[in-house]
Amino acid sequence: MKIVSKIILLITILGTFIIGQNDIDNAVKYSLNLDRDEVHNGEVVTLSAKLKIAKKFYVYSTHPEKSLSPTYIEWEDSSYFSEVGILQEPSSKIKYDPNFKMDIGYHTSQVQFKQDLKISDDIKPGAYKIKGTFVFQVCDPTKCIPHWDDFVVKLTVLEGDAVAKYITPVQSEFENIVGKVKAKSGTTNELDSIIEEGLFSFILFALSMGFLALLTPCVFPMIPITVSFFTKAGEKEDSHPLFSALVYTIGIIVIFTSLGLILALTLGAAGANQMASNPWVNIFIAALFIYFAFSLFGHYEIQMPSAFRQFSSKQEQRGGVIGILFMALTFTLTSFTCTVQFVGLLLVAASQGSFFWPLLGMVVFSTAFAFPFFFLALFPQYLAKLPKSGGWLNSVKVTMGFLELGAAMKFISNTDLVWQWGIFTQQVVLAVWVIISFMMGLYLLGKIKLPHDSDLPFIGVPRLVLSIVFMSFGIYLTGGLFGQPLHGLIDSYLPPIVDASRQNIVLESGEEHMVWFDNLPEALDVAKTEEKPVFIDFTGYTCTNCRWMETNVFEEPKVQKLFNEFVMLRLYTDGGNNYRENQKMEIDRFGTAALPFYVVLSPDDEEISRFPGMDTDVNKFVDFLEKSLD
Repeated sequence: MKIVSKIILLITILGTFIIGQNDIDNAVKYSLNLDRDEVHNGEVVTLSAKLKIAKKFYVYSTHPEKSLSPTYIEWEDSSYFSEVGILQEPSSKIKYDPNFKMDIGYHTSQVQFKQDLKISDDIKPGAYKIKGTFVFQVCDPTKCIPHWDDFVVKLTVLEGDAVAKYITPVQSEFENIVGKVKAKSGTTNELDSIIEEGLFSFILFALSMGFLALLTPCVFPMIPITVSFFTKAGEKEDSHPLFSALVYTIGIIVIFTSLGLILALTLGAAGANQMASNPWVNIFIAALFIYFAFSLFGHYEIQMPSAFRQFSSKQEQRGGVIGILFMALTFTLTSFTCTVQFVGLLLVAASQGSFFWPLLGMVVFSTAFAFPFFFLALFPQYLAKLPKSGGWLNSVKVTMGFLELGAAMKFISNTDLVWQWGIFTQQVVLAVWVIISFMMGLYLLGKIKLPHDSDLPFIGVPRLVLSIVFMSFGIYLTGGLFGQPLHGLIDSYLPPIVDASRQNIVLESGEEHMVWFDNLPEALDVAKTEEKPVFIDFTGYTCTNCRWMETNVFEEPKVQKLFNEFVMLRLYTDGGNNYRENQKMEIDRFGTAALPFYVVLSPDDEEISRFPGMDTDVNKFVDFLEKSLD
């Protein structure tokens, strides 16, 4: 009887194993097809592998560092191709495998892999059967089964030259900066199309982008510190206003160009954004603003160390140049917090080995960008030299000191957002601004007196008007503390509202919350279920231009209504979970490092349309959304 029981148990175990084996063997159904079966020599064909994966099963990613057994295709005779592209895939899901102590990438439900194959120039015309092996691994929560499935694709090589040559796209949207086109589409990428217009047109375009960038909110914090720095510099007897302004302007151009390209070559296309969003850099800039503000208040004088002051006048002049270049570096780091679309394209090109066009574009762009600051550096120095300028000029310096304290809060809140302290929240920063506004009004009325201020026998009309302006502004900001809406420009400088449950920014619309996903695979799964396209917002915690779009464009009723037709996805590239993967996706897949950057994908993970970044014209953004739904 015991023997019979053991035989029954053994049969049951074997049956369960065989059934489970059959389940996992049939868990994936796939098809392998070329996008066309007739080609000329030198053209590119794309092999597509479409997989349908049963529930509770998954297939490993193609990424060798995130796959225990990466998916790949092996060709029996590779002489048919002069170039074999990598096996491309949509963004994979990521999970931690405790057994192997590593993150693994995997796909569930449906996935499509693609590989670009450039036909060799040496292949003779005729019909061919090309053999390959599709290697992948199917897993469930308990086991994995490897597959080495042989397949054959039929291809006919035609006689004669191709009507249009196709060039393989490798990961990024463009490999070289000049003369390459996207596979199959035949359209040039954005930077290529600009370059093809010619050198003169490229320079004009770069100039126009530089001047347009001056209208973005990222630039404004540097206005008060530039004016105040050169106002103090102009008070020195041996100052040279024109020389100082030129050094400052040229310093901005050289540092902006060289630092941007060096960071792109060493850290990748997002290197400039990484530097600008680094919490330590933001703390440094905030500390610099506060330090300079206290000097403007008259608490101390900023001087070079005594060892430097003992050198000759030539060395003293050199020390002054170092200080000005230090200000130019601060300006550059501040401006990098919002990389506009044109600069984003240049940095991607530089990170891929191109030099001439990125270098030229950065120099021309930064020249236009720095041009107005030449005058902001020049005029205060001449004003400081006017007769009897001491009293009113000191009031200007103190006022600038208050503005610098307000600007410092922006950079402190940037650090808070990345490190997620939860201290310098929107309400806290707004409260500090309210206090600063009232203190500026009281100072101009003579109710606050600082060390270098003169006695005020009476209040002049200009001081009275300015005090009314600042006090009124403080009252206006106070309304924001109690839920009243503020102007979008002000809102863009305030830290966003953070949802502590997901450590992510939440946009509010009336009493409803707009649902934002924070990873692409989850958003695509919902998109397939709801049959909606996916709207992706590439953004940053420290990106002021991103906040401007969110508060001025996203809140428009037309935009809100259209957003209901999309699955909403927000990906941060400067902090939070998976920010490096988000950076890589924006650069490798979409060919830019700009912030903000918007793109719409189909439920099958195909790009539908894109929007380059910040634009004050709401109608353009509405048109972009409407065309994405057509």
